[in-house]
Amino acid sequence: MTDPFDVLTMGRIGVDIYPLQVGVPLEDVTSFGKYLGGSAANVAVAASRLGRRSAVITRTGEDPFGRFLHHALRGYGVDDRYVTSVPGLPTPVTFCEIFPPDHFPIYFYRYPKAPDLEIAAAGLDLPAIRAAGVFWVTVTGLSQEPSRSATLAALAERAKAGITVLDLDYRPTLWSSREEAGRWARAALPYATVAVGNLDECETATGTRDPEAAGRALRGFGVDLAVVKQGPAGVLALDGGAAVQVPPLSVEVVNGIGAGDAFGGALCHGLLAGWDTARVMRFANAAGAVVASRLSCADAMPSPDEVRQLLAEHADVH
Repeated sequence: MTDPFDVLTMGRIGVDIYPLQVGVPLEDVTSFGKYLGGSAANVAVAASRLGRRSAVITRTGEDPFGRFLHHALRGYGVDDRYVTSVPGLPTPVTFCEIFPPDHFPIYFYRYPKAPDLEIAAAGLDLPAIRAAGVFWVTVTGLSQEPSRSATLAALAERAKAGITVLDLDYRPTLWSSREEAGRWARAALPYATVAVGNLDECETATGTRDPEAAGRALRGFGVDLAVVKQGPAGVLALDGGAAVQVPPLSVEVVNGIGAGDAFGGALCHGLLAGWDTARVMRFANAAGAVVASRLSCADAMPSPDEVRQLLAEHADVH
């Protein structure tokens, strides 16, 4: 292995197909843009944009969209050595509708099965997983085998070395039930040092939608830092000290999809830098706001200067 990765993610990848006409129902849209997507891939891209050496463990189809994703990852500076193809399965595509400021329906086409759920434990580079500064996995990776066993094996091998993040990433259409998703999230949480999710995802894992109660419940599984994203109410973080509440930044929302992944990449960056929790949350919150003000996900991930500029413009927000 070469030098350890700063950020190594594992999970979803696909092609995002976004309408170029805002506020138009999908059936009436006539032009689209094609972008790299998937939470694990987007977090790796976001971290790379912030100067971190990143890679993603995932799988694609053996098709033009799969080749596009390889090219896109390399173009964003993300190492694609752990991105392999699955014969016979198409690369997933995802469509969305864009109705700002807060309605962005998503339509997943991951049939008959997404290649990223074919990640197997036997194919993992365990030394790289152990050595990474941040190892990031998602609850979606627990939804089917062999990805479920591979994710749990990677977490067990990691054994909480460094920073191990569980992205609660609950997508109802990818699970048989919320209860099943919650069961497997709770199975993975004891291996994590950081848990991050929105209110719906935290409720899936903990059974409560109250932000502080959910954060305390996540901490009860042994994580050092619980991050609860509350949308218009901002972000709540619990790390064993005083709770940190960061209000949202006011931006003109174009597309809210991808803001959470920008938040994730910035979270990795701040934790690796050793910042205190309040500073990490402010920076990650601003990174998410930058992406929410733009159309795409991966293409929209901000540089450090862009995040700092937005923070400077909102210096009065505490």
